[in-house]
Amino acid sequence: MDLRRLAKRIWEREDQLFLVVTLIIGAIVGLTIVIFIVVTERLGLRLYPADGAPWRRLATPVIGALVTGYFLHRYFPDARGSGIPQTKAALFAGNGTITFRTVVGKFSCSSASLASGIALGREGPSVHIGAGIASELARWLRLKPDRVKSLLPVGAAAALAAAFNTPIAAVLFSLEEVIGDLHAPLLGSVVLSSATSWIVLHLVLGDEPLFHVPAYHLIHPVEFAVYAVLGLVGGLVSVSFVKMLLWMRARVLKFPPNTGWVHPVAGGVIVGLFGWFIPEVLGVGYMYVGDALNGRMAFKFMALLVVLKVIATASSYASGNAGGIFGPSLFMGAVLGGAVGSAAHSVLPQYTADVGAYALVGMGTTFAGIVRVPLTSVIMIYEMTRDYTIIVPLMISNLVSFYISYRFQRTPIYEALAHQLGIHLPSAATRQAVSGFRVSSAVRSADGAAPMPAGENFPHVHADHGLDSALHRMGISGLKELPVVSRMMSLVWKASLRLTTYCAFTGCLKNRNAKKTPISDINAFLAAS
Repeated sequence: MDLRRLAKRIWEREDQLFLVVTLIIGAIVGLTIVIFIVVTERLGLRLYPADGAPWRRLATPVIGALVTGYFLHRYFPDARGSGIPQTKAALFAGNGTITFRTVVGKFSCSSASLASGIALGREGPSVHIGAGIASELARWLRLKPDRVKSLLPVGAAAALAAAFNTPIAAVLFSLEEVIGDLHAPLLGSVVLSSATSWIVLHLVLGDEPLFHVPAYHLIHPVEFAVYAVLGLVGGLVSVSFVKMLLWMRARVLKFPPNTGWVHPVAGGVIVGLFGWFIPEVLGVGYMYVGDALNGRMAFKFMALLVVLKVIATASSYASGNAGGIFGPSLFMGAVLGGAVGSAAHSVLPQYTADVGAYALVGMGTTFAGIVRVPLTSVIMIYEMTRDYTIIVPLMISNLVSFYISYRFQRTPIYEALAHQLGIHLPSAATRQAVSGFRVSSAVRSADGAAPMPAGENFPHVHADHGLDSALHRMGISGLKELPVVSRMMSLVWKASLRLTTYCAFTGCLKNRNAKKTPISDINAFLAAS
Protein backbone atom coordinates (compact mmCIF):
# COMPACT_ATOMS: atom_id res chain seq x y z
CA MET A 1 0.00 0.00 0.00
CA ASP A 2 2.85 2.36 0.85
CA LEU A 3 4.49 1.60 -2.49
CA ARG A 4 1.27 2.46 -4.31
CA ARG A 5 1.01 5.77 -2.48
CA LEU A 6 4.64 6.52 -3.26
CA ALA A 7 4.10 5.72 -6.94
CA LYS A 8 1.02 7.94 -7.01
CA ARG A 9 2.90 10.83 -5.41
CA ILE A 10 5.73 10.49 -7.90
CA TRP A 11 3.29 10.42 -10.80
CA GLU A 12 1.51 13.55 -9.56
CA ARG A 13 4.76 15.49 -9.06
CA GLU A 14 6.14 16.07 -12.54
CA ASP A 15 9.59 17.09 -11.33
CA GLN A 16 9.96 13.83 -9.41
CA LEU A 17 8.55 11.88 -12.34
CA PHE A 18 11.10 13.56 -14.62
CA LEU A 19 13.91 12.38 -12.34
CA VAL A 20 12.61 8.80 -12.34
CA VAL A 21 12.17 8.88 -16.11
CA THR A 22 15.76 10.10 -16.45
CA LEU A 23 17.01 7.03 -14.57
CA ILE A 24 14.83 4.72 -16.64
CA ILE A 25 16.03 6.28 -19.88
CA GLY A 26 19.66 5.90 -18.83
CA ALA A 27 19.17 2.19 -18.10
CA ILE A 28 17.08 1.38 -21.20
CA VAL A 29 19.29 3.37 -23.57
CA GLY A 30 22.46 1.91 -22.06
CA LEU A 31 21.19 -1.64 -22.53
CA THR A 32 19.95 -0.88 -26.05
CA ILE A 33 23.30 0.54 -27.14
CA VAL A 34 25.14 -2.43 -25.64
CA ILE A 35 22.92 -4.72 -27.74
CA PHE A 36 23.56 -2.49 -30.76
CA ILE A 37 27.33 -2.79 -30.29
CA VAL A 38 27.26 -6.57 -29.78
CA VAL A 39 24.94 -7.20 -32.75
CA THR A 40 27.07 -5.04 -35.04
CA GLU A 41 30.34 -6.68 -34.00
CA ARG A 42 29.06 -10.25 -34.23
CA LEU A 43 27.42 -9.64 -37.59
CA GLY A 44 30.69 -8.13 -38.80
CA LEU A 45 32.61 -11.25 -37.72
CA ARG A 46 30.20 -13.41 -39.70
CA LEU A 47 30.51 -11.27 -42.80
CA TYR A 48 34.29 -11.05 -42.51
CA PRO A 49 35.61 -14.37 -41.12
CA ALA A 50 39.32 -14.57 -40.36
CA ASP A 51 39.91 -16.96 -43.26
CA GLY A 52 37.57 -15.14 -45.66
CA ALA A 53 38.48 -14.67 -49.32
CA PRO A 54 39.66 -11.20 -50.48
CA TRP A 55 36.61 -10.81 -52.75
CA ARG A 56 34.46 -10.45 -49.62
CA ARG A 57 36.06 -7.07 -48.95
CA LEU A 58 34.81 -5.86 -52.32
CA ALA A 59 31.39 -7.52 -52.44
CA THR A 60 30.19 -7.17 -48.85
CA PRO A 61 30.09 -3.34 -48.67
CA VAL A 62 28.31 -3.18 -52.04
CA ILE A 63 25.69 -5.76 -51.08
CA GLY A 64 25.27 -4.23 -47.63
CA ALA A 65 24.74 -0.77 -49.12
CA LEU A 66 22.23 -2.13 -51.63
CA VAL A 67 20.16 -3.94 -48.99
CA THR A 68 20.20 -1.15 -46.41
CA GLY A 69 19.63 1.43 -49.14
CA TYR A 70 16.39 -0.28 -50.14
CA PHE A 71 15.10 -0.44 -46.56
CA LEU A 72 16.13 3.16 -45.86
CA HIS A 73 14.35 4.37 -48.98
CA ARG A 74 11.26 2.20 -48.63
CA TYR A 75 10.64 2.01 -44.89
CA PHE A 76 13.02 4.21 -42.86
CA PRO A 77 13.79 7.47 -44.72
CA ASP A 78 14.53 9.29 -41.44
CA ALA A 79 17.24 6.78 -40.48
CA ARG A 80 19.84 7.89 -43.03
CA GLY A 81 23.09 9.49 -41.97
CA SER A 82 24.29 9.97 -38.42
CA GLY A 83 21.02 11.07 -36.83
CA ILE A 84 22.50 14.03 -34.95
CA PRO A 85 21.05 16.67 -37.33
CA GLN A 86 17.67 14.91 -37.07
CA THR A 87 17.90 14.90 -33.29
CA LYS A 88 18.66 18.62 -33.21
CA ALA A 89 15.78 19.28 -35.63
CA ALA A 90 13.36 17.44 -33.34
CA LEU A 91 14.68 19.42 -30.37
CA PHE A 92 14.73 22.94 -31.81
CA ALA A 93 12.39 22.96 -34.81
CA GLY A 94 9.83 20.33 -33.89
CA ASN A 95 7.89 19.01 -30.93
CA GLY A 96 10.49 16.52 -29.77
CA THR A 97 9.00 13.60 -31.67
CA ILE A 98 11.30 10.83 -32.90
CA THR A 99 9.14 7.85 -33.78
CA PHE A 100 9.74 4.29 -32.66
CA ARG A 101 9.83 3.31 -36.33
CA THR A 102 12.80 5.61 -36.83
CA VAL A 103 14.54 4.05 -33.82
CA VAL A 104 14.03 0.55 -35.24
CA GLY A 105 15.24 1.68 -38.66
CA LYS A 106 18.30 3.40 -37.26
CA PHE A 107 19.20 0.36 -35.14
CA SER A 108 18.77 -2.25 -37.88
CA CYS A 109 20.10 -0.32 -40.88
CA SER A 110 23.08 1.17 -39.04
CA SER A 111 24.00 -2.22 -37.61
CA ALA A 112 23.85 -3.88 -41.04
CA SER A 113 25.65 -1.00 -42.74
CA LEU A 114 28.52 -0.86 -40.24
CA ALA A 115 28.90 -4.64 -40.14
CA SER A 116 29.16 -4.76 -43.94
CA GLY A 117 32.20 -2.50 -43.81
CA ILE A 118 30.75 0.90 -44.72
CA ALA A 119 33.27 3.49 -43.49
CA LEU A 120 31.03 5.17 -40.91
CA GLY A 121 30.71 5.13 -37.13
CA ARG A 122 28.21 3.97 -34.52
CA GLU A 123 28.19 6.98 -32.17
CA GLY A 124 25.93 9.23 -34.27
CA PRO A 125 23.30 6.50 -34.76
CA SER A 126 23.56 5.73 -31.05
CA VAL A 127 22.71 9.35 -30.21
CA HIS A 128 19.67 9.19 -32.52
CA ILE A 129 18.56 5.87 -31.02
CA GLY A 130 18.95 7.18 -27.47
CA ALA A 131 17.06 10.39 -28.19
CA GLY A 132 14.35 8.38 -29.96
CA ILE A 133 13.88 6.07 -26.99
CA ALA A 134 13.64 9.09 -24.68
CA SER A 135 11.07 10.72 -26.97
CA GLU A 136 8.97 7.57 -27.26
CA LEU A 137 8.98 6.92 -23.50
CA ALA A 138 8.12 10.54 -22.66
CA ARG A 139 5.19 10.58 -25.09
CA TRP A 140 4.00 7.18 -23.84
CA LEU A 141 3.93 8.66 -20.32
CA ARG A 142 2.01 11.65 -21.73
CA LEU A 143 4.46 14.20 -20.43
CA LYS A 144 4.09 17.81 -21.48
CA PRO A 145 5.63 18.70 -24.87
CA ASP A 146 8.38 20.80 -23.29
CA ARG A 147 9.30 17.85 -21.06
CA VAL A 148 9.42 15.57 -24.10
CA LYS A 149 11.90 17.88 -25.78
CA SER A 150 13.94 18.20 -22.60
CA LEU A 151 14.47 14.44 -22.52
CA LEU A 152 16.09 14.24 -25.97
CA PRO A 153 19.53 15.43 -24.73
CA VAL A 154 19.13 13.09 -21.77
CA GLY A 155 18.75 10.10 -24.11
CA ALA A 156 21.55 11.36 -26.35
CA ALA A 157 24.03 11.57 -23.46
CA ALA A 158 23.08 8.11 -22.21
CA ALA A 159 23.64 6.67 -25.68
CA LEU A 160 27.04 8.24 -26.18
CA ALA A 161 28.22 7.22 -22.72
CA ALA A 162 27.51 3.59 -23.60
CA ALA A 163 28.75 3.80 -27.19
CA PHE A 164 32.12 5.33 -26.37
CA ASN A 165 32.67 4.50 -22.69
CA THR A 166 33.32 8.14 -21.80
CA PRO A 167 30.49 9.40 -19.55
CA ILE A 168 31.90 12.89 -18.92
CA ALA A 169 32.54 13.51 -22.62
CA ALA A 170 29.01 12.26 -23.32
CA VAL A 171 27.60 14.91 -20.99
CA LEU A 172 29.70 17.64 -22.58
CA PHE A 173 28.79 16.54 -26.12
CA SER A 174 25.11 16.61 -25.27
CA LEU A 175 25.45 20.13 -23.85
CA GLU A 176 28.00 21.48 -26.33
CA GLU A 177 26.59 20.05 -29.58
CA VAL A 178 23.03 18.78 -29.09
CA ILE A 179 21.77 21.58 -26.80
CA GLY A 180 24.44 24.12 -27.66
CA ASP A 181 24.60 25.56 -24.15
CA LEU A 182 27.02 24.48 -21.44
CA HIS A 183 24.86 26.29 -18.86
CA ALA A 184 21.69 24.41 -19.76
CA PRO A 185 19.35 23.73 -16.81
CA LEU A 186 19.23 20.06 -17.88
CA LEU A 187 22.78 19.46 -16.68
CA GLY A 188 21.74 17.35 -13.68
CA SER A 189 19.46 15.09 -15.72
CA VAL A 190 22.05 14.69 -18.47
CA VAL A 191 24.72 13.70 -15.93
CA LEU A 192 22.37 11.25 -14.22
CA SER A 193 21.37 9.48 -17.44
CA SER A 194 24.97 9.31 -18.65
CA ALA A 195 26.16 7.78 -15.38
CA THR A 196 23.30 5.26 -15.35
CA SER A 197 24.02 4.20 -18.91
CA TRP A 198 27.74 3.88 -18.19
CA ILE A 199 27.00 1.63 -15.20
CA VAL A 200 24.84 -0.62 -17.40
CA LEU A 201 27.66 -0.80 -19.95
CA HIS A 202 30.15 -1.92 -17.32
CA LEU A 203 27.76 -4.43 -15.77
CA VAL A 204 27.18 -6.11 -19.14
CA LEU A 205 30.48 -5.76 -21.02
CA GLY A 206 32.92 -5.19 -18.19
CA ASP A 207 35.62 -2.55 -17.76
CA GLU A 208 37.44 -3.15 -21.05
CA PRO A 209 38.54 0.20 -22.57
CA LEU A 210 37.79 0.99 -26.19
CA PHE A 211 41.49 1.59 -26.91
CA HIS A 212 44.62 0.45 -25.11
CA VAL A 213 46.45 3.75 -24.87
CA PRO A 214 50.21 4.02 -24.21
CA ALA A 215 51.50 6.21 -21.39
CA TYR A 216 52.18 9.81 -22.39
CA HIS A 217 55.41 11.65 -21.59
CA LEU A 218 56.50 15.14 -22.61
CA ILE A 219 60.10 14.83 -23.76
CA HIS A 220 60.94 18.48 -24.45
CA PRO A 221 59.04 21.81 -24.62
CA VAL A 222 59.79 21.97 -28.36
CA GLU A 223 57.07 19.36 -28.74
CA PHE A 224 54.45 22.04 -28.13
CA ALA A 225 55.42 23.52 -31.51
CA VAL A 226 55.01 20.10 -33.11
CA TYR A 227 51.56 19.76 -31.56
CA ALA A 228 50.66 23.17 -32.99
CA VAL A 229 51.75 21.92 -36.42
CA LEU A 230 49.60 18.84 -35.87
CA GLY A 231 46.67 21.15 -35.12
CA LEU A 232 47.32 23.07 -38.33
CA VAL A 233 47.45 19.92 -40.45
CA GLY A 234 44.47 18.44 -38.60
CA GLY A 235 42.45 21.59 -39.24
CA LEU A 236 43.21 21.47 -42.96
CA VAL A 237 42.29 17.79 -43.15
CA SER A 238 39.06 18.50 -41.25
CA VAL A 239 38.10 21.30 -43.63
CA SER A 240 38.92 19.13 -46.65
CA PHE A 241 36.77 16.32 -45.31
CA VAL A 242 33.78 18.55 -44.51
CA LYS A 243 33.88 20.35 -47.85
CA MET A 244 34.23 17.08 -49.76
CA LEU A 245 31.32 15.50 -47.89
CA LEU A 246 29.06 18.51 -48.42
CA TRP A 247 30.01 18.74 -52.10
CA MET A 248 29.27 15.05 -52.67
CA ARG A 249 26.03 15.21 -50.70
CA ALA A 250 24.81 18.22 -52.68
CA ARG A 251 25.33 16.28 -55.93
CA VAL A 252 23.55 13.20 -54.62
CA LEU A 253 20.52 15.22 -53.51
CA LYS A 254 20.03 16.45 -57.09
CA PHE A 255 19.14 12.95 -58.30
CA PRO A 256 15.43 12.04 -58.61
CA PRO A 257 13.91 10.95 -55.28
CA ASN A 258 12.79 7.58 -56.66
CA THR A 259 16.44 6.59 -57.16
CA GLY A 260 17.25 7.02 -53.47
CA TRP A 261 17.45 3.29 -52.83
CA VAL A 262 20.49 2.90 -55.09
CA HIS A 263 22.48 5.95 -53.92
CA PRO A 264 24.20 4.16 -50.99
CA VAL A 265 25.69 1.66 -53.44
CA ALA A 266 28.04 4.37 -54.74
CA GLY A 267 29.60 4.64 -51.30
CA GLY A 268 29.69 0.86 -50.99
CA VAL A 269 31.58 0.53 -54.28
CA ILE A 270 34.23 3.09 -53.27
CA VAL A 271 34.70 1.50 -49.85
CA GLY A 272 34.80 -1.99 -51.41
CA LEU A 273 37.47 -1.02 -53.92
CA PHE A 274 39.64 0.57 -51.24
CA GLY A 275 39.04 -2.29 -48.82
CA TRP A 276 39.91 -4.94 -51.40
CA PHE A 277 43.49 -3.70 -51.38
CA ILE A 278 43.70 -2.09 -47.92
CA PRO A 279 41.38 -3.71 -45.32
CA GLU A 280 42.11 -0.97 -42.77
CA VAL A 281 39.75 1.35 -44.68
CA LEU A 282 36.72 -0.86 -44.00
CA GLY A 283 34.30 0.02 -41.22
CA VAL A 284 34.98 2.52 -38.49
CA GLY A 285 38.51 1.14 -38.05
CA TYR A 286 38.77 1.02 -34.27
CA MET A 287 40.76 -2.21 -34.34
CA TYR A 288 43.47 -0.44 -36.33
CA VAL A 289 43.53 2.69 -34.19
CA GLY A 290 45.41 0.63 -31.61
CA ASP A 291 48.14 -0.04 -34.17
CA ALA A 292 48.61 3.69 -34.72
CA LEU A 293 48.55 4.41 -30.98
CA ASN A 294 51.23 1.83 -30.31
CA GLY A 295 53.51 2.76 -33.22
CA ARG A 296 52.88 -0.34 -35.34
CA MET A 297 52.24 1.55 -38.60
CA ALA A 298 54.73 3.06 -41.05
CA PHE A 299 54.68 6.74 -41.96
CA LYS A 300 53.75 6.28 -45.63
CA PHE A 301 50.99 3.82 -44.79
CA MET A 302 49.43 6.17 -42.22
CA ALA A 303 49.58 9.08 -44.67
CA LEU A 304 47.85 6.92 -47.30
CA LEU A 305 45.17 5.87 -44.80
CA VAL A 306 44.34 9.52 -44.05
CA VAL A 307 43.56 10.17 -47.73
CA LEU A 308 41.64 6.94 -48.29
CA LYS A 309 39.60 7.24 -45.08
CA VAL A 310 38.60 10.82 -45.88
CA ILE A 311 37.32 9.77 -49.32
CA ALA A 312 35.69 6.55 -48.08
CA THR A 313 33.84 8.20 -45.18
CA ALA A 314 32.74 11.23 -47.21
CA SER A 315 31.38 9.03 -50.02
CA SER A 316 29.71 6.62 -47.57
CA TYR A 317 27.87 9.42 -45.77
CA ALA A 318 27.10 11.54 -48.82
CA SER A 319 25.55 8.60 -50.67
CA GLY A 320 22.99 8.14 -47.90
CA ASN A 321 24.21 5.18 -45.86
CA ALA A 322 23.27 4.88 -42.19
CA GLY A 323 26.14 5.75 -39.90
CA GLY A 324 28.00 8.65 -38.33
CA ILE A 325 31.26 10.54 -38.69
CA PHE A 326 32.24 10.55 -35.01
CA GLY A 327 34.26 7.31 -35.12
CA PRO A 328 35.90 7.82 -38.53
CA SER A 329 37.08 11.27 -37.45
CA LEU A 330 38.96 9.62 -34.58
CA PHE A 331 40.50 7.09 -36.98
CA MET A 332 41.60 9.90 -39.31
CA GLY A 333 43.11 11.74 -36.38
CA ALA A 334 44.98 8.70 -35.08
CA VAL A 335 46.71 7.93 -38.39
CA LEU A 336 47.25 11.63 -39.14
CA GLY A 337 48.78 12.23 -35.73
CA GLY A 338 50.87 9.09 -36.14
CA ALA A 339 52.15 10.32 -39.49
CA VAL A 340 53.03 13.78 -38.13
CA GLY A 341 54.65 12.23 -35.07
CA SER A 342 56.65 9.81 -37.20
CA ALA A 343 57.93 12.65 -39.38
CA ALA A 344 58.80 14.78 -36.34
CA HIS A 345 60.55 11.90 -34.60
CA SER A 346 62.67 11.17 -37.67
CA VAL A 347 63.83 14.82 -37.77
CA LEU A 348 64.07 15.52 -34.01
CA PRO A 349 64.38 12.14 -32.28
CA GLN A 350 65.88 13.55 -29.08
CA TYR A 351 63.15 16.18 -28.66
CA THR A 352 59.98 14.26 -29.50
CA ALA A 353 57.96 11.49 -27.88
CA ASP A 354 56.92 8.23 -29.45
CA VAL A 355 54.50 8.17 -32.37
CA GLY A 356 51.64 6.99 -30.14
CA ALA A 357 51.47 10.29 -28.24
CA TYR A 358 50.88 12.21 -31.46
CA ALA A 359 48.34 9.67 -32.66
CA LEU A 360 46.45 10.14 -29.41
CA VAL A 361 46.44 13.94 -29.64
CA GLY A 362 45.55 13.67 -33.33
CA MET A 363 42.32 11.87 -32.45
CA GLY A 364 41.10 14.87 -30.52
CA THR A 365 42.46 17.28 -33.13
CA THR A 366 40.41 16.04 -36.08
CA PHE A 367 37.36 15.54 -33.90
CA ALA A 368 37.56 19.16 -32.76
CA GLY A 369 38.04 20.33 -36.35
CA ILE A 370 35.26 18.26 -37.92
CA VAL A 371 32.55 18.26 -35.24
CA ARG A 372 33.53 21.62 -33.66
CA VAL A 373 33.32 20.55 -30.03
CA PRO A 374 36.81 21.38 -28.70
CA LEU A 375 35.98 20.98 -25.02
CA THR A 376 34.39 17.58 -25.56
CA SER A 377 37.38 16.39 -27.58
CA VAL A 378 39.83 17.33 -24.82
CA ILE A 379 37.83 15.62 -22.07
CA MET A 380 37.20 12.57 -24.26
CA ILE A 381 40.92 11.90 -24.77
CA TYR A 382 41.58 12.62 -21.10
CA GLU A 383 38.97 10.03 -20.10
CA MET A 384 40.66 7.45 -22.31
CA THR A 385 44.14 8.09 -20.88
CA ARG A 386 43.34 9.22 -17.30
CA ASP A 387 46.55 11.24 -17.74
CA TYR A 388 46.37 14.92 -16.88
CA THR A 389 49.70 15.74 -18.54
CA ILE A 390 48.21 15.28 -22.00
CA ILE A 391 45.70 18.10 -21.47
CA VAL A 392 48.05 20.92 -22.56
CA PRO A 393 49.14 19.31 -25.87
CA LEU A 394 45.49 18.53 -26.57
CA MET A 395 44.41 22.10 -25.89
CA ILE A 396 47.12 23.53 -28.16
CA SER A 397 46.42 21.18 -31.04
CA ASN A 398 42.64 21.36 -30.71
CA LEU A 399 42.59 25.15 -30.54
CA VAL A 400 44.65 25.47 -33.73
CA SER A 401 42.52 22.87 -35.51
CA PHE A 402 39.30 24.52 -34.37
CA TYR A 403 40.47 27.94 -35.57
CA ILE A 404 41.56 26.64 -38.99
CA SER A 405 38.29 24.77 -39.40
CA TYR A 406 36.22 27.81 -38.42
CA ARG A 407 38.28 30.11 -40.63
CA PHE A 408 37.70 28.12 -43.82
CA GLN A 409 34.32 26.49 -43.08
CA ARG A 410 32.15 28.78 -40.98
CA THR A 411 29.09 26.53 -40.80
CA PRO A 412 29.59 23.44 -38.57
CA ILE A 413 29.09 20.14 -40.33
CA TYR A 414 25.83 19.09 -38.65
CA GLU A 415 24.23 22.47 -39.33
CA ALA A 416 25.46 22.40 -42.94
CA LEU A 417 24.00 18.92 -43.45
CA ALA A 418 20.69 20.11 -42.00
CA HIS A 419 20.71 23.12 -44.33
CA GLN A 420 21.05 20.80 -47.33
CA LEU A 421 17.83 19.12 -46.22
CA GLY A 422 16.05 22.45 -45.84
CA ILE A 423 16.26 22.44 -42.03
CA HIS A 424 17.64 25.74 -40.75
CA LEU A 425 18.62 25.13 -37.16
CA PRO A 426 19.66 27.98 -34.88
CA SER A 427 23.35 28.05 -34.10
CA ALA A 428 24.55 27.76 -30.50
CA ALA A 429 25.69 31.39 -30.49
CA THR A 430 22.33 32.55 -31.81
CA ARG A 431 20.37 30.53 -29.25
CA GLN A 432 22.43 31.96 -26.40
CA ALA A 433 22.07 35.51 -27.74
CA VAL A 434 18.33 35.21 -28.30
CA SER A 435 17.70 33.69 -24.88
CA GLY A 436 18.27 37.14 -23.39
CA PHE A 437 15.51 38.77 -25.45
CA ARG A 438 11.89 38.93 -24.42
CA VAL A 439 8.73 38.79 -26.47
CA SER A 440 8.05 42.43 -25.60
CA SER A 441 11.20 43.49 -27.47
CA ALA A 442 10.20 41.79 -30.72
CA VAL A 443 6.42 41.82 -30.84
CA ARG A 444 4.72 43.18 -33.94
CA SER A 445 1.73 44.98 -32.49
CA ALA A 446 -1.50 46.40 -33.85
CA ASP A 447 -3.93 48.92 -32.40
CA GLY A 448 -6.13 47.88 -29.52
CA ALA A 449 -6.66 44.74 -27.51
CA ALA A 450 -9.31 42.07 -27.23
CA PRO A 451 -10.55 40.37 -24.04
CA MET A 452 -9.46 36.78 -23.51
CA PRO A 453 -12.52 34.48 -23.25
CA ALA A 454 -12.95 33.02 -19.79
CA GLY A 455 -11.66 29.51 -19.45
CA GLU A 456 -10.22 29.56 -22.97
CA ASN A 457 -7.03 27.53 -23.28
CA PHE A 458 -5.28 28.31 -26.53
CA PRO A 459 -1.57 28.63 -27.42
CA HIS A 460 -0.23 32.03 -26.37
CA VAL A 461 2.78 33.79 -24.90
CA HIS A 462 3.29 36.56 -22.37
CA ALA A 463 5.31 39.68 -22.97
CA ASP A 464 7.98 38.59 -20.49
CA HIS A 465 8.53 35.21 -22.15
CA GLY A 466 11.82 34.62 -23.93
CA LEU A 467 11.91 34.44 -27.72
CA ASP A 468 13.32 30.92 -27.51
CA SER A 469 10.27 29.85 -25.50
CA ALA A 470 7.99 31.51 -28.07
CA LEU A 471 9.56 29.57 -30.93
CA HIS A 472 9.21 26.31 -29.03
CA ARG A 473 5.51 26.98 -28.51
CA MET A 474 5.10 27.79 -32.19
CA GLY A 475 6.69 24.48 -33.09
CA ILE A 476 4.49 22.53 -30.70
CA SER A 477 1.25 24.21 -31.80
CA GLY A 478 2.10 24.32 -35.49
CA LEU A 479 0.97 27.98 -35.65
CA LYS A 480 2.67 30.73 -37.60
CA GLU A 481 1.60 33.39 -35.12
CA LEU A 482 1.00 33.48 -31.38
CA PRO A 483 -1.14 36.02 -29.50
CA VAL A 484 0.52 37.95 -26.68
CA VAL A 485 -1.51 37.85 -23.45
CA SER A 486 -1.30 40.45 -20.70
CA ARG A 487 -0.87 38.75 -17.30
CA MET A 488 -2.55 41.60 -15.41
CA MET A 489 -5.52 42.47 -17.61
CA SER A 490 -6.35 39.14 -19.30
CA LEU A 491 -6.21 40.91 -22.64
CA VAL A 492 -4.98 39.46 -25.89
CA TRP A 493 -2.97 42.08 -27.71
CA LYS A 494 -3.38 41.94 -31.45
CA ALA A 495 0.24 41.08 -32.01
CA SER A 496 2.28 38.70 -34.10
CA LEU A 497 5.58 37.00 -33.39
CA ARG A 498 5.68 35.25 -36.73
CA LEU A 499 8.44 37.16 -38.51
CA THR A 500 10.45 38.43 -35.60
CA THR A 501 10.85 35.12 -33.77
CA TYR A 502 11.95 33.33 -36.92
CA CYS A 503 14.32 36.19 -37.65
CA ALA A 504 15.84 35.90 -34.20
CA PHE A 505 16.51 32.20 -34.52
CA THR A 506 18.03 32.41 -38.00
CA GLY A 507 20.67 34.90 -37.00
CA CYS A 508 19.28 38.19 -38.33
CA LEU A 509 18.35 39.60 -34.93
CA LYS A 510 21.01 42.28 -34.53
CA ASN A 511 19.15 44.66 -32.25
CA ARG A 512 15.75 45.38 -30.85
CA ASN A 513 14.61 46.91 -34.12
CA ALA A 514 14.97 43.57 -35.88
CA LYS A 515 11.18 43.23 -35.86
CA LYS A 516 11.20 45.30 -39.06
CA THR A 517 13.26 42.72 -40.95
CA PRO A 518 11.13 40.93 -43.57
CA ILE A 519 11.26 37.13 -43.49
CA SER A 520 9.19 35.26 -46.06
CA ASP A 521 7.94 32.17 -44.28
CA ILE A 522 8.32 30.06 -41.17
CA ASN A 523 6.43 26.96 -42.28
CA ALA A 524 9.44 24.92 -43.35
CA PHE A 525 11.24 25.71 -40.12
CA LEU A 526 8.31 24.70 -37.93
CA ALA A 527 7.67 21.51 -39.90
CA ALA A 528 11.30 20.46 -39.99
CA SER A 529 10.86 17.53 -37.64
